[in-house]
Amino acid sequence: MKLPHPIQYQGSKRNLAAQILNYIPNDIDTLIEPFAGTAALSVAAATQKNIKKFSLNDLNQPLLNLLKLIIEKPEHIADFYETLWQQQHNDSVEHYYSVREEFNQTQDSRLFLYLLARCAKGAVRYNNQGEMNQSPDKRRKGTQPATMRKNIVGVSALLKGKCCYSSSDYKQVLKNIGNNDLVYFDPPYQGVCGNKDSRYFASINHAEFIVELEKLNQKNVLYLISYDGKTGSKQHGEKLPEFLDLKCLEINAGRSAQATLLGKQETTIESLYISPALRKRLSVVSIKPIQSSQMSFCYA
Repeated sequence: MKLPHPIQYQGSKRNLAAQILNYIPNDIDTLIEPFAGTAALSVAAATQKNIKKFSLNDLNQPLLNLLKLIIEKPEHIADFYETLWQQQHNDSVEHYYSVREEFNQTQDSRLFLYLLARCAKGAVRYNNQGEMNQSPDKRRKGTQPATMRKNIVGVSALLKGKCCYSSSDYKQVLKNIGNNDLVYFDPPYQGVCGNKDSRYFASINHAEFIVELEKLNQKNVLYLISYDGKTGSKQHGEKLPEFLDLKCLEINAGRSAQATLLGKQETTIESLYISPALRKRLSVVSIKPIQSSQMSFCYA
């Protein structure tokens, strides 16, 4: 089944969601995404799992607000996108820069959708002032309005009436987790968290993140983490520490787009960590097998 995705966001887990879903029980109450991004996993889970609620949080408030508009007011945001898209035909590049300037001044999430659809490589970039500064893709003019509307309406049909939204520090989100909730972490990767990285609206402190995971273990919280990995022979970041007792799976994410641009043929491997409580839960439920060519096991 082809899933609807209005936001083509670099780093989105839409292509890996089917593999990750194998480690989410069918009967959890709430799927919590503290680093929701485009909510790709929630969209996928809504088609396959019997999940009652979805909690979407992201510190990038324009992105979070855009998600809310897509889910709660699909026709409004689809109409706005179509109008904005139609206005670009006289000079599409100048139009993009004009919309980008207005967005940086107003933080209007409706403008953000057009910029995400049109920016180079589907990759958002920010300057030191937190302003979006990615250039337009000059080879294309972004998703056609009819296709965008179909994707927006599709996401809304899956998630409307099931979501709560927040734009807080992830640690605040972790304070109220039910016994049958599951947390899916897709944080900024530690390999780029030492300094401000233009790919992320905000980074996280690696040591603080480990402390929060310890607290979750003490409470027997169910959680999964997509975190770092490797490209070719290059390792990105360190494994999460052994004392957290996490099982680490290596997911084949396909060819690295960045390496391809440099004339290399390298595969990206991402790490997926399973919490002790979730591992115990999965041992007594049936899970769909993963092809060995797609995934292998390692241990944190």
